[in-house]
Amino acid sequence: MDTKEHNTIYFAGGCLWGVQEFMKHLPGVVSTQAGRANGSSKTTDGDYDGYAECVKVTFDPNAVTLNKLFDYFFEIIDPYSINKQGDDVGPKYRTAIYSKSQDHLKVASNYISQRSDADKIVVGVELLTNYVPSDPEHQDRLTNHPDDYCHIPLELLHKYKMS
Repeated sequence: MDTKEHNTIYFAGGCLWGVQEFMKHLPGVVSTQAGRANGSSKTTDGDYDGYAECVKVTFDPNAVTLNKLFDYFFEIIDPYSINKQGDDVGPKYRTAIYSKSQDHLKVASNYISQRSDADKIVVGVELLTNYVPSDPEHQDRLTNHPDDYCHIPLELLHKYKMS
């Protein structure tokens, strides 16, 4: 639930390990959680059910704007790639911005449409219809296992870590 103090938005940018590690260090981000967006299941059991790997980002809208969060997000994704980021390939690695707030989705759509490369961007902007947190071993994965694979270059992954 969005409040004056905190808002929540969901970013799908390929493997969630790197997206979470990057996003959790950004100015204005209060918390992150690795998860799955818009699949048909209410659990992580079973096979792929149409979900996108994503990161739930809770942020302070008085400390960081949505547009600034989108700027950060676009630093770590290839916005022209369909169902692929780095070595990760498949629909669960698609790029998208999800929210339960129509206002957030309008800001995201406007952000993309105002970019000079808007006609090439394939990042989805969708209403969040289902969210399931990832299993514990996927939460803060790169903090706990820094040598695991990540499609985001290390210098970019840690760009805001010391801020």
